[in-house]
Amino acid sequence: MKPSRPLYEREPELAAAELALDALCGGQAAGGLLVFSGEAGIGKTALLGEIQAMAADRCTIWSARGGETVTSVPFHVVRQLLQPALVRFPADEIRALFGDWFEIAAPALGLADPSGPQPDPQGVRDGLDYVVSRLASRLSHRPLLLIADDAHWADGESLAWLAGFTARLSELPVLVVQAHRPQELADRNADWAIARTPESGTAGHPALTRVALRALTPDATAELVRAGLGDHADDPFCREVWAVTGGNPYEAVELVAKAQDRELAPVEESAGLLRELGASARGSGLVARLERLGTNANRFAWAAAVLGTEISQELAATLAGMSSAEAADCTARLRDARIVSGFDPLEFVHPLIATAVYRSIPPATRTAMHGRAAWAITQAGLGAAAASRHLLEVHPDDDQELVAQLREAARQHLAVGAPEAARRCLERALDEPPRPGDRAALQYELGCATLLFSPATTVQHLRAALDTPGLDETLRIDATFRLASALSHNNQLKDAALSLAAEASRTAPGPGLMRLQAAHFLWEGMQATEEDGPARSARLARNADHLKGRDNAERALLTLRAFDAMLRGENAQLVVDFCERALVDGRPARGLGWTDSEWGFELPTMAGITYAFTDQLDRAEALFGEAVRAFEISGWSGAHLAFAHTLLGLVHRRRGRLAEAEGFLREGLRLADRAGSGLPVHWDATCLLVDTLLARGRTAEARLVADRYDFGPPYPSAMVLPDAPCVRGRLLLAEGRTAEAVAELESAGAALEPRGRFNGVWAPWAGDLARALADTEPVRAAQLATRARVHAERFGTDTAIGEALRCMALFVPEEEATHLLAESVRHLEASSSAYEHALARFEYGTAIRSRQELARAGKLATACGAEGLATRAQQVRASIRSSE
Repeated sequence: MKPSRPLYEREPELAAAELALDALCGGQAAGGLLVFSGEAGIGKTALLGEIQAMAADRCTIWSARGGETVTSVPFHVVRQLLQPALVRFPADEIRALFGDWFEIAAPALGLADPSGPQPDPQGVRDGLDYVVSRLASRLSHRPLLLIADDAHWADGESLAWLAGFTARLSELPVLVVQAHRPQELADRNADWAIARTPESGTAGHPALTRVALRALTPDATAELVRAGLGDHADDPFCREVWAVTGGNPYEAVELVAKAQDRELAPVEESAGLLRELGASARGSGLVARLERLGTNANRFAWAAAVLGTEISQELAATLAGMSSAEAADCTARLRDARIVSGFDPLEFVHPLIATAVYRSIPPATRTAMHGRAAWAITQAGLGAAAASRHLLEVHPDDDQELVAQLREAARQHLAVGAPEAARRCLERALDEPPRPGDRAALQYELGCATLLFSPATTVQHLRAALDTPGLDETLRIDATFRLASALSHNNQLKDAALSLAAEASRTAPGPGLMRLQAAHFLWEGMQATEEDGPARSARLARNADHLKGRDNAERALLTLRAFDAMLRGENAQLVVDFCERALVDGRPARGLGWTDSEWGFELPTMAGITYAFTDQLDRAEALFGEAVRAFEISGWSGAHLAFAHTLLGLVHRRRGRLAEAEGFLREGLRLADRAGSGLPVHWDATCLLVDTLLARGRTAEARLVADRYDFGPPYPSAMVLPDAPCVRGRLLLAEGRTAEAVAELESAGAALEPRGRFNGVWAPWAGDLARALADTEPVRAAQLATRARVHAERFGTDTAIGEALRCMALFVPEEEATHLLAESVRHLEASSSAYEHALARFEYGTAIRSRQELARAGKLATACGAEGLATRAQQVRASIRSSE
């Protein structure tokens, strides 16, 4: 695309573009981001056209443009960018390009019908990243240049994708060039990653160049005027053009064109007429000029403005109520008047013209035209989602057909990963309004639509649905279940439990009631504090102990019973038996899987965690590996996938594979950071990462992680995996802040013991507190260690017993201590807890002054990735050799 006029005073901008293109097309094929900003008419589009011409012989160019009237159309800009390139491939090659992302991302581009579960928007964005990355690799001989004009009017889904994709450009041979109006982008509160990106290509960040376009100087304006009107244009005339237009290139060009049309002599005597001519190029002046073209041309321009971008001449004719011949005549007149360009599709010459024409339509007429546009799009078979942007503009009028269309549009938007678009449709449907009998169901749909990205909004809508008459029992139960889930993710676990209890009290016996009861037990037990934990545990035991796992309600209760028994430190064999009854051949039953919406992912999570803390790590790893696969296949790559990586990090931490654990946990945090801040998964991943770094001997790094994620009081209302105060107490001990550590560990014990939670592997407060008090309060410390041993032996896992014996050895005579440490080594060697085994062997070798045992301990510690422990073992071994 060549610019229609020369560019003036844009040498710095073109130089920046040349540098970026040279980097892209050079030997290193370095990607980057080039951002131009400026007011309307400042020349952004012309500049992008020149850059496109500069790159035409070297690059593969894909371009797109936002539009003021299509900001509500999900993936509008992304489709403009990618569809033309992809539709050239045969269907089987398109599927191969997408790979496992086909079902997730292809529907967002209109290349496939949706199938499978509703995708997470982050998953759709990841799928788009994957496809563009693959295409970029294929195009290495002509690297990829993406141009996004008028990005301030890009739809929210495209903005979100661009934000994430541009943050990855340091990894890809892709240059993105973007132009926007800064105030309009700020008004939309668009969360562009570029706002937080360093100005230069530092490690892990794309090279970024920002350029703010400035108005033309009087000299450049004079050059522009003389290029259009001739060298005889005198200085006062040129100066007045600059004064009238403020140096805005678009307005200057239009004013020169008007002067040509009026055959105005470009001399000082004519300068006084320029202000009147300038007014006709914009706002009401443009409207008056349009009206002079005739009623048909005016009506056709209105229709085009309602349709927005990529305007079909046939559709505009239908909307304007005219024949194809009349539409062709109107198009020619509008083109001659420099209002539209192109043939089919048409575009307005400039967004300022489109805006002026659209806003000139009388409100009632504009609303009616949107309604007619929706009808025409539906009649053309393009679907409710395509018509929805027009339906949103129609005034409420108790139209039940419109309500049905908007509900269908919302379903279609959700199916392609656009929940915000679905929310807009459902909120508009509520305003219509729906029939009284349909209102509650519509509010339920609205609550479900916002669950993935706005728990607080979900709570509002689901409560409204439950308070509105007309919701049938099945939907009431599901709405209550989802309400509890949203409340829990909004850090309101107590409210979640109360909502479930209230609904259960009015629900008749049956599967629905059992579902509510199971969820009630879940969110009661997941609270960080609880009024009467033992009573709840007793009720759960009475409800679950006799169950065989014959249906999903029974399996849910058995899972909850297993998790609760694990936390309480009941016999591990009994706990594992509950898990076995809850699963089918070691896997979640159909309907209880990781992506099944009826019960949620919490139940298989609890089963896996229970296995992890009962020394059944192979089973835990199998479950959590399945979680990663299920979430990836379904495109749930936001907080769900972050949690799955965190759970795998837990397994590796329990196994003593500390480097692997750290990798999974850091990946979990990275994924969580993309999804938001302060999420429940942030607490779990941070807690486990701090614990893992402490085991590796990297205390300062653990502190950095803790501070970055505000790991400390006040803690969330939900339990953290593992117990957060215990891990923080361990961090304080490692830092030598013993008094603070003692207070934190005492607080942990005071919260856990009244609830009957005595699992010392999940919450090792007693052992750590005993070590902290060994010198100052040895009697109390010994009592703590003794009680911890009793609870560990009741629980019965090798890890629990080995850890308790290792602690107990601190408080008995030397000979007995040696025996206890030997027993600790025996138990831990039999367990899967390699780090704890290395630690026990180190203490045993130190106690008996055995260089051989210390060498074995050091080797174990090195294999675990516990560099700090390996160093200590080497130092003690060296000191023994020196003394000998």
